[in-house]
Amino acid sequence: MEIVEQYLQGLRQALPEEPREELALASGASAEQLQALQQAYPLCPDSLLALLGQINGSHWQEYDAGTVSVLMLGADAGMNGYPYYLRSVEQILEDRERGNDSIADTYSENGRIDPNWLTLDPRIDAQVSESTRLCFAHCMNNGGTSMLYVDFVPGEGGVVGQIVRYVHDPDEFCVIADDFDAYLQLVMARGYEFVDEDD
Repeated sequence: MEIVEQYLQGLRQALPEEPREELALASGASAEQLQALQQAYPLCPDSLLALLGQINGSHWQEYDAGTVSVLMLGADAGMNGYPYYLRSVEQILEDRERGNDSIADTYSENGRIDPNWLTLDPRIDAQVSESTRLCFAHCMNNGGTSMLYVDFVPGEGGVVGQIVRYVHDPDEFCVIADDFDAYLQLVMARGYEFVDEDD
């Protein structure tokens, strides 16, 4: 897709030489892998499939040519250039198997979410299983501090396919884009600010 080509072209221009050469070792997910992802998430955005079809993950991902560990995604202004790895199809599906609890299960006490524990965007449904959201990115701390999701079961006022950012300490779930295309546009508009020029 054009937006994916545009994103990757800009990313390669922004990356310093060493991570750019490392990213060149990557290859795309197979047709079978992409089909498995679509079966698990029938509403998976075409642009995310296209991105994975070119680079099947950058989070310590093993390829025939070598291991790729390149931070290739960013987020919104609230993260001030914080970088993320793209998860592979295999990693996305593994994350799905682990995420059966809901946000409410994790943060509720006596049936209510304590706002001292969590800031929750009202466009996000806290009652649905985490496995309904597709986790496509883990932050530089291997997901411990922040993760990005495609949300297919939004709350009131949300839209199917909205992009959700989770951040830890203080914990927060918020919507940062209406869809994956808009998310890529957001990162491009911010000038790939997550790229570390010292790499």
